[in-house]
Amino acid sequence: MKFGVVIFPGSNCDYDTFFVLKNGLRQETVFLWHKDHDLRGVDCVVLPGGFSYGDYLRSGAIARFSPLMQEVREFADRGGSVLGICNGFQVLLELGLLPGAMLRNKNLKFLCQYVHLRVDNPETRFTRRTRRGQILRIPIAHFDGHYFSPPETLRDLEEHGQVVFRYVDEKGKPTEAANVNGSAAGIAGLINRRGNVLGMMPHPERASEALLGSEDGRLIFESLVQP
Repeated sequence: MKFGVVIFPGSNCDYDTFFVLKNGLRQETVFLWHKDHDLRGVDCVVLPGGFSYGDYLRSGAIARFSPLMQEVREFADRGGSVLGICNGFQVLLELGLLPGAMLRNKNLKFLCQYVHLRVDNPETRFTRRTRRGQILRIPIAHFDGHYFSPPETLRDLEEHGQVVFRYVDEKGKPTEAANVNGSAAGIAGLINRRGNVLGMMPHPERASEALLGSEDGRLIFESLVQP
């Protein structure tokens, strides 16, 4: 499988993601410059974490206008796999490829810590190496991670199984304390109706080696390359 990792001005998780895909999973991986118009024949586009364009205006708001995003949108419309991590998730929301928006964390603090996620939908191309209810330990690093959408959108997401990951405690319970950023319904990751675009705030690339304290994030990438 061939992956393309997009680089925006301000990306800071691009090389981490590239390393996991290229060296960890031994997959063909290329960088995609935000000003280009060529996806270079990739099978999956990854929008990495960071602070694209310094998060001016609001997170992801300027990155959505990068020339390459036209190709990413068309790629997604054709059914291509797109994974947005943290800032990448924010860009996907701004692009309208996923519903909702990101607000400031509930305590108005930048959060950089490990969290527990519950897999609520293991039947996606991004989660087929997981099982329903499995608890993953993966870190977050964000200021604008409070997912918001109106009640009718939340009902629609739940009804169609689009909530893929939810913030929970270590026992799998969706408590207020576990929902560290205040996201609506504890949503940590969601997928589009078609099932080919996933956005998640936690960083799986930072939890893909035992040396880093967790290998749970590797399951996301392994799911994509699994035949």
